[in-house]
Amino acid sequence: MKLFSWLPIIVPALTAWAITPWVIKIVKKLGLIDYPNNKAKAIHTTPLPRGGGLAAFVAISVALMIFLPVDKITLSIIVSLAVITIYGLADDKKDLNPYLRFLLQIGVATIPVLAGVRINFTTNPITQGVLTLGGSENLLLRALPFVFSVCWIVFLMNILNMGAKGIDGQLSGVVTVSALTIALLSQKYSADITQWPVIVLSLIVAGAYLGMIPWNAYPQKIMPSFSGSNIAGFMLGVLSILSTAKVGTLLVTLGIPIIDTFYVMTRRVLAGKSPVWGDKGHLHHRLLDLGIGKRQIAYLYWASTAILGMIALNLNATSKIYTIVGVAFFLGGLALFFEYAKNQKSGS
Repeated sequence: MKLFSWLPIIVPALTAWAITPWVIKIVKKLGLIDYPNNKAKAIHTTPLPRGGGLAAFVAISVALMIFLPVDKITLSIIVSLAVITIYGLADDKKDLNPYLRFLLQIGVATIPVLAGVRINFTTNPITQGVLTLGGSENLLLRALPFVFSVCWIVFLMNILNMGAKGIDGQLSGVVTVSALTIALLSQKYSADITQWPVIVLSLIVAGAYLGMIPWNAYPQKIMPSFSGSNIAGFMLGVLSILSTAKVGTLLVTLGIPIIDTFYVMTRRVLAGKSPVWGDKGHLHHRLLDLGIGKRQIAYLYWASTAILGMIALNLNATSKIYTIVGVAFFLGGLALFFEYAKNQKSGS
């Protein structure tokens, strides 16, 4: 493969890597610092600058304007990323109410959907046939592609924020692997010229977060924070829709953080707590309690994402459902093991 083919991943990677030191200086001047003593769920022991998503925003936006035509979808993505960065930095400063953040996510997810990024069809997991969405005279049914697309993007923004950014380097590695998985998926359909921009966009996202790994990996110099995770979830949501609406592939690829977040939110609700207020009940917290290091936990997330991604590329819709159920049972077993280990430790 010629060097030019790698530029969509090289340019954003170098951009993110090069500007992050400047981002660190900027957020420090703005007072965007995370103090561990202010949060019960914090696992870092020293104050860290927040706002790492600013580097991702710049890297992705610059690469978009270099490698892709500036059309309404490209512009909608850049505008959305700018809005995410603004409210993400505001959250880093003031810790916005989770329900306000949710409303902002809905608003920002609507922008690319209005530009045409929509789930217009999906695969029937039973017959393997294609289910067309919105092909009806009924106004409510015609709105399905719009509603499903917004919900999907918002869903991923929250999954990446809640289940994939608690450990140094965790988010950057998971997003890099997930974006590369979508690039490989789109490569399967490379005979369709509409998939080439998706491949390029996937490489751009992978490159941006790859370039952030040296700064986010243990011991991290800056936290990706809300903006970094929301940009990641937003971009993966858009990519999975553009990539022939293969949302099932991404569901499997992100199976660990998705199921982990579901379990954590369910536990909070059953305990009479808000499902969106953070605690130390995620998988990475449990692994830390077992004495596993932060670097090793990040590698575990990267590896599991890569393995599930490779599996997902070779599964049909029905097999993807079975795989997700299998991941759920596996994590459920881990949760029982963690409780047993905790009880044994407290009883000794």
